[in-house]
Amino acid sequence: MRALLVTVGLAAAMVVAGAPAGQAQVPSSAGPIYPWCAQYGGAWGGGTNCYFANLWQCQQAISGNGGFCYENPFAWGLNTAPPPRKSRKSRAG
Repeated sequence: MRALLVTVGLAAAMVVAGAPAGQAQVPSSAGPIYPWCAQYGGAWGGGTNCYFANLWQCQQAISGNGGFCYENPFAWGLNTAPPPRKSRKSRAG
């Protein structure tokens, strides 16, 4: 019985050691990085919200609350432009 367990353990170790390494996956909890943040005003420093897709949304959020909008520094350098569309050639019949 002991020899069987040792053999199965060694076989499993060989399979794991010979398995090809996969690509690293981004965790599903990593969400998009939005380009605008709001810094809310307040007597105790307010709060920050960096979930705005455009400046208009941010300005609407601080309207009446006080504060200011600024570009999200974590979004700098990210390519936010959509990929170029592939042109289709028309078929002449």
